[in-house]
Amino acid sequence: MVYPVVGPSGDVGGPSGYTYACVLVRLDGVPGGPLRARADVLAALREIRFSGWLAQPEDGWLVVVAASGDATVAAGRRGVVGVGGWLADRLAVTVVAVQVVTDRQLLLAAWLDGEEVGRYVSDPSHGRTDEDDVLPDPLGVEYADAFAAACGRPEAAGDLAELLAEHLDPENVIESERLGAVLRLLRLPRWLVAATTLPRDVPTGPRAADMTRLGAGVPGFAGWVCGRAVDLVRRRRRPPPAIADPPRGAAGIDPWLF
Repeated sequence: MVYPVVGPSGDVGGPSGYTYACVLVRLDGVPGGPLRARADVLAALREIRFSGWLAQPEDGWLVVVAASGDATVAAGRRGVVGVGGWLADRLAVTVVAVQVVTDRQLLLAAWLDGEEVGRYVSDPSHGRTDEDDVLPDPLGVEYADAFAAACGRPEAAGDLAELLAEHLDPENVIESERLGAVLRLLRLPRWLVAATTLPRDVPTGPRAADMTRLGAGVPGFAGWVCGRAVDLVRRRRRPPPAIADPPRGAAGIDPWLF
């Protein structure tokens, strides 16, 4: 069950409209230990000219935060899903990608040993027009078992499936609230829901100074300059949609009836 977010004033709703994206690399069983794994992930991110931040190892995970939650953040028109797939294939590790779009759509994707095992979108119709006729029903709930197993929490699969299948009331609940519940279930770093505070320190999370910031694959001030220049081009070259062919049909009507 997802509960409404309550803001500082006590009003239901709280902050809304946040867009952010992260990639998590599982360190369990990775040869060389956490520091070697971080070096390998950093090298891979530099290779694809990634823009964003790489955190320090935490509770068995490495967190990569994209500089833009719903745009191209790496070479080859890669958004967060493309970056997750690249790291999974390049390093043959377990990877989970997370994306929240304007707090109205949640995306989850997971790779195990370099192979994608599932992809979930809470509302495939978000961001599309009525003419697209895309159904708003959660897509990919059946992959809850795969997500839970990839995170080393197979016992949480049932609760996760129930959480992912729930239709949220957009007037009262935001997708960051659902994501927070997912993170608790799977024991993933819960500060991800505050990733939009970067480049400032993340509340209840890491200090910005402890993270490696990359701009188009370059660290430091030079990366900041390179990143701003490259972003001008990347804004015009959007990543491919997370779901290339979403289910279509009149909302509330079973398409199999036609």
